[in-house]
Amino acid sequence: MLHIPNDGHDPYYNLAFEEYVLKNLGTGETCVLLWQNEPAVIVGRFQNTHAEINPDFIRRRGIHVVRRITGGGAVYHDLGNLNFTFIEKKASGRPDFRRFMEPVAEALAKMGITAEISGRNDLTIKGKKFSGNAQYYDRKAIMHHGTLLFATDLEAVEAALRVKQDKLASKGVPSVRSRVTNISEHLAHPCTLAEFRDTLLTHLFQGKPFRQYRFNARQIAEVNRLRDEKYRTWEWNYGLSPQYNFQKSARFSGGEIEVCLQVEKGLIQGCKLYGDFFSQKELGALERQLVGLRHEQGTVLAALRDAKAESYFEQVSTEELGELFFP
Repeated sequence: MLHIPNDGHDPYYNLAFEEYVLKNLGTGETCVLLWQNEPAVIVGRFQNTHAEINPDFIRRRGIHVVRRITGGGAVYHDLGNLNFTFIEKKASGRPDFRRFMEPVAEALAKMGITAEISGRNDLTIKGKKFSGNAQYYDRKAIMHHGTLLFATDLEAVEAALRVKQDKLASKGVPSVRSRVTNISEHLAHPCTLAEFRDTLLTHLFQGKPFRQYRFNARQIAEVNRLRDEKYRTWEWNYGLSPQYNFQKSARFSGGEIEVCLQVEKGLIQGCKLYGDFFSQKELGALERQLVGLRHEQGTVLAALRDAKAESYFEQVSTEELGELFFP
């Protein structure tokens, strides 16, 4: 087994780092990565980014939003969370989450914590989740990664993610905060996250000496290029959202306004405005001006301002109207 250190906290770089190891390293050995991100929401490969995040909280806190190459749900990362990654040659057979989660559970058991595998891809302590896991299959290799909530800001977890209420209801709990926990709360002997990381790494390698592999300048440059050309782009993080219809309404002094959008590849393909408001202008001109634009707040708000959108409605500001275009 091979340990590949990555001490940076840039989520765009770190996800590019994972993909680079998966597709380019080719050592033939199982690779282990332990890494951390500064505050970020990491969206699943097949998710609609707008539907998974709380944009106001994310903007206010300066939280990054990045799409990963694995499926599954959106997760919140901060420096109180430790991520682990296994990359190895692809084996035949069905996807096996348990094989990669059991070493983590066994390592925690040696620290005095009883962790259980719940469902297909969660690790829990006393019924509360502290780890979500996902996998990606390349032609020749498999990547399994997961989160480890050690001392994460759990209030930020709840505030940053827009979790569907039916998903919470299926768990029989009222909120995100009530069904997650931090590992640090269950340690008999408190330690720092750095100490926990070192202990975990030792247990994962079962106390045997392990070989470290550090990237050279050329490899770092290639990871930076992948970060800039893919993981930092709007096209990857938002534009890959599946086709969706968006609808939102609100009542103002001048009446109710309802916004209906058809969005494909992150671009507005259709826009209709409905309601019981009065208008002295033809709405079609405003609707057509929004078609073809990115479904992102800065772009939409700028277009509404250029079109003097407030002139289409009584007692509704452009900023108020702009809020109707997003969750």
